[in-house]
Amino acid sequence: MNIGNGLIKLGFTPEVDFKLQDDSNGSGAYIKEWLSSDAQPTDSAIETADTEAQAAYDALEYSRTRKAKYDLLNQDEMRYDDVKNSTTTWIDAIDAIKAAHPKP
Repeated sequence: MNIGNGLIKLGFTPEVDFKLQDDSNGSGAYIKEWLSSDAQPTDSAIETADTEAQAAYDALEYSRTRKAKYDLLNQDEMRYDDVKNSTTTWIDAIDAIKAAHPKP
């Protein structure tokens, strides 16, 4: 469980509402100091929020992968060449990336 992500998902701000510490003893991070005027959430609530945050992040993996592939294309030049040469190179490249990395 990532305590920090769970607390952020619950609307708390690091260093404003809480401080974490990791003693590097294999136990992982823990809440060193609770600064918020709101009640500290239970471990169960933090774990549930962390699981939800991770699921939302994982659901957008296709989007991050597509963006990385799009960034490798010289899209302006491709579009210009397509207009000049009456080709569809840019559209074909975009379609290939979308097909290789579909939305779930």
